[in-house]
Amino acid sequence: MAHRILQAPNTYPDWFAPSAPVTLDYDLKFLTNFPRQYVQVGPPAAQLCYRVINPAHYQVGVTSTNWLADGRRQFKFTFHATVPGATNAWTAAPRGTVFLLHGYGLAQFSLAPWALRLGQDGWRCVLVDLRGHGRSGGRQIYYGLRETRDLSQLLDQLGSNAPPARPVVALGESYGGALALRWQTVEPRLQSVVALAPYASLSNSVLNIVHDYAGWLPKGLIRSGLRQVPVQLGVPAPELDTTTVLARHPVTALFVAGGEDTIAPVADVTALERLAAPGSRLLIVPHATHEALTYYFDDLTAPVLAWLDATPQTN
Repeated sequence: MAHRILQAPNTYPDWFAPSAPVTLDYDLKFLTNFPRQYVQVGPPAAQLCYRVINPAHYQVGVTSTNWLADGRRQFKFTFHATVPGATNAWTAAPRGTVFLLHGYGLAQFSLAPWALRLGQDGWRCVLVDLRGHGRSGGRQIYYGLRETRDLSQLLDQLGSNAPPARPVVALGESYGGALALRWQTVEPRLQSVVALAPYASLSNSVLNIVHDYAGWLPKGLIRSGLRQVPVQLGVPAPELDTTTVLARHPVTALFVAGGEDTIAPVADVTALERLAAPGSRLLIVPHATHEALTYYFDDLTAPVLAWLDATPQTN
């Protein structure tokens, strides 16, 4: 079970994935306008796939609907944009650089709408397939213990010809939100974070996911596997928790929680915000579930843009 918890999600067969309660409706072909690029990272050696979305006028629009199916709320978000976008006031001189870090088992596509929306407002965006996800390599994942170095090596790659536009910030969802917070504690070039539904305790979040998606699995088996994960990674168990990371090294971040999130509940995200550095902020979106929170654009766009715009251009 510990091996499965650490296994690269992109090695699981498609039939293994549970049905998603959120549907994103857009044509993935639009990503071909932003060529895939690769960087070698490690150790352990892996190849990360990424795309760069430069500022332009993409005319992003979002519509959404939700309904109940078998007592569970389902969501559909439809995105419209013009790609390639016309140049705008920031195309030649971006406001800064945003790394977009997806959730567990997802890939670049999940945050592509945010890349276009932030690009429209002047930010140069970097969509990343994290280690073991999407088109990136890696036999297993490390819940941030190795991935922060991967991201710093990607940042090195982006700055090999010229420094990336500052400030450099990260926006992450769920697993990616926890990773963004962890990255900021070890990467001085990263100046701020937007963390959407980050987990506080890895073991608790895994148990919550199992409860929601695989309730038939024996809880004792899951707990046994979770006890072995830190052993296999060679670290004390608390080192896998975001609370431990922030207690040791508080950082400034915008924390976002969904009022109906059962995987990273409001109480957990609130606990993280209380451990963060002064100047941090907590935003609660009342009716958002864990899976849907990222796409509540009507609630999130203004506060996220205000947070990014207030990030100082230091370091």
